[in-house]
Amino acid sequence: MTLTTKNKVGLALAGLLGLSDLPSFLQNTPDGETGPPMGIMILSSICGLVTIVAVIMAWRTGSFAAIRVAAGARILSVLSALPAFFVDVPAFVKVLVAVFVVVTIVSLVLMFTPARRSAAVMD
Repeated sequence: MTLTTKNKVGLALAGLLGLSDLPSFLQNTPDGETGPPMGIMILSSICGLVTIVAVIMAWRTGSFAAIRVAAGARILSVLSALPAFFVDVPAFVKVLVAVFVVVTIVSLVLMFTPARRSAAVMD
């Protein structure tokens, strides 16, 4: 598969999201505050690592399977962040999660945008 510019932008966004997930396991929720459990933080770091490896493989080889793995890791990461909307956390955390969800959706759409077919191919 030949990657289009849109595919590459989507992969780049996914890679940046993966990089932002990597240090998650280093963050602890202070005692007495609401925050994600350590298991979710570790899962987020693993999703970040899987995303980065899959993005590099997809970028180098154009592998559709690698794009799907990156997308799966991003979806799992977003799903683990959604509970922030349903617990009592500061508003800025909800805004950050909302931005994270939107950027993830944009990256997924761009990663899976097919190449345009030329008019010569359609005839």
